[in-house]
Amino acid sequence: MSLWKQHTDLATMNSWNEGTAGQSLGIRFTEIGPDFLRGTMPVDARTRQPFGLLHGGASVLLAETLGSLAANLCLDPAVELAVGLDINANHLRAVQSGEVTGTASPLHIGRTTQVWEIRIVTDTNELCCIARLTMAVVPRRDRRA
Repeated sequence: MSLWKQHTDLATMNSWNEGTAGQSLGIRFTEIGPDFLRGTMPVDARTRQPFGLLHGGASVLLAETLGSLAANLCLDPAVELAVGLDINANHLRAVQSGEVTGTASPLHIGRTTQVWEIRIVTDTNELCCIARLTMAVVPRRDRRA
């Protein structure tokens, strides 16, 4: 059984990324399963730090992009919204090139909070980063004021 309350496709999700930091770093949503969301990010000049390695901040941006979208897909957007409350990440392996793939999976989906685990792996499926994202579920308000 799927945990998603919003049913959408990859093309639509990728269009939501237009004009965002995720698009600037080349993040693409690649797969949505019954209980996970997956996406990729290139390891290139946009995402490397001065020593030629994948920047930890880029990995965290990938993790938050995946976890945040996944959290919001679990909600009725007319009623509520999930916003980032906390994120932490452990960088386990240096990556110099290629592409990394992140997979967001829920650890807890509650009424007021959600916790997501995002595992980021290399082209050869080696774990390079693991992150945990906590989202607050808040009522949707009209932001026009």
